[in-house]
Amino acid sequence: MVSFQSVYPTCYQFLGKNLQVPEDQLFSLGAFLDAHPECMSSHIFLSDLARVEAARYLLSESKIPLPPFLKDREVNPNLQLIEVQWQGLPELLHGREEVLSLGQGFVLVWKRSNEQPVCCSEASPHDLLALKLVSEGIGSREAAEQVKVSVGFIDDILYQAENKGLLVSAASRITRPLEFNRGVVDESKYFTTPTFTLQWHITQKCDLHCRHCYDRSERSEPDLDQCLRILDELYDFCQDHNVFTQITFTGGNPLLYPSFNKLYKEAVDRGFLTAILGNPMSANRIEEILAIQKPEFYQVSLEGLPEHNDFIRGRGHFNKVINFLALLQDLELYSMVMLTLTRANMDQVVDLAELLRGKVDLFTFNRLAMVGEGAALASVPIEEYRSFLLSYIEASKRNSSMGLKDNLINLLHLDVNKPLFGGCAGRGCGAAFNFIALLPDGEVHACRKFPSPIGNINTHSLTDIYHGELAQKYRAGSSECAKCSIRPVCGGCLAVGYGFGLDIFKEKDPYCWML
Repeated sequence: MVSFQSVYPTCYQFLGKNLQVPEDQLFSLGAFLDAHPECMSSHIFLSDLARVEAARYLLSESKIPLPPFLKDREVNPNLQLIEVQWQGLPELLHGREEVLSLGQGFVLVWKRSNEQPVCCSEASPHDLLALKLVSEGIGSREAAEQVKVSVGFIDDILYQAENKGLLVSAASRITRPLEFNRGVVDESKYFTTPTFTLQWHITQKCDLHCRHCYDRSERSEPDLDQCLRILDELYDFCQDHNVFTQITFTGGNPLLYPSFNKLYKEAVDRGFLTAILGNPMSANRIEEILAIQKPEFYQVSLEGLPEHNDFIRGRGHFNKVINFLALLQDLELYSMVMLTLTRANMDQVVDLAELLRGKVDLFTFNRLAMVGEGAALASVPIEEYRSFLLSYIEASKRNSSMGLKDNLINLLHLDVNKPLFGGCAGRGCGAAFNFIALLPDGEVHACRKFPSPIGNINTHSLTDIYHGELAQKYRAGSSECAKCSIRPVCGGCLAVGYGFGLDIFKEKDPYCWML
């Protein structure tokens, strides 16, 4: 049986056992106390508190389903907005009477789902703005213009409200097709992506000339106006597909693009996550970027121990990277080191990782794609690759900076019934799925490591390119992988297959040992 004490445990502490509330007004205690203020004695906040406690109890007992299919954000149907005359009521529920003060406001009572507990908090101005925008169908651009802030500022407010559970959002529209083999992979984890990444090669200019460079061709650079158009198109694409946006700026060396700081700020103003794949730069240059927004990470490359690395990337490069990693550490900027794995450096990888212990946040590798100038280098012998992976994984157990990236590691996990992981792009091969590469002249590629053109952003919309026939072919990958039980977290490496001269749409990664 429902009792006064079970519905209003905090009010009960103040009112005691003597208050007699008519049974038909049990859930209307707030109105009852307003009509009988003498019952509150000196605790005149109790009518507001009663409304909050009644809402909390009723919501805990209710089963309001969330909408199964959404086209856009909606206000959580479980949410209740209670106007109050006192501040600090949610804290009072936890015994903190000292924070109570007179002041108009709103209390939010909600639960994320019927399986989760009821939440209660005071509504912040940002909470109220988010609810207003969504309930009235006001878009982020319109709201940003009205209050003279960036679109990213508005989207962050919406995201925070969604993260709290005040809003519910449509699922990502970037998802693997129904015919994609489900196999043994967690469908809820790896078949859709919450984030879409544009790897933007903003310039071909580079202060290095590495022996395995994929592309040293001359390509025209976009001016800033062209870049802003691309940013707006990317914003619309990600809004339409219900995904967060990350731009990974690279090149060449992206920081050599003349208007990089302006472009970076424009990306930040649109609420995009940012990252940089570049070369060591001066402290002043990095601090300029940090003043705008800290990147999610800054990635540089090493190709082995000092002598071999400098043979590949130029004299003195190894020491420059080590010094630069120390700078990133001082600036508390997440650092990554990437190695291109070849026959010549495979025996140096674990030693390099050990040398980098404590100097880098994440170290990992990609296999060489024998493309461009990289065609002159030798790949790891196919028959030795599995044992190399085993030794790398074993070393990673003792070195937390060593990351697992190569999709084929999931074959080893499958062999020993170990949980699968996201592989190269978090969803196996992400080529033309959860990322694309944009070159300076507007060419869009499924993957930058090999020629994989799917369109040109100067002549076609990003939506048309993404959903075009060429992009779909790269997303599907090799037909030999189609029935593989771990296809969604693998798919091998199309760039490696291309470098071996294979038909990547028919033949699987040459290093794959699955039958």
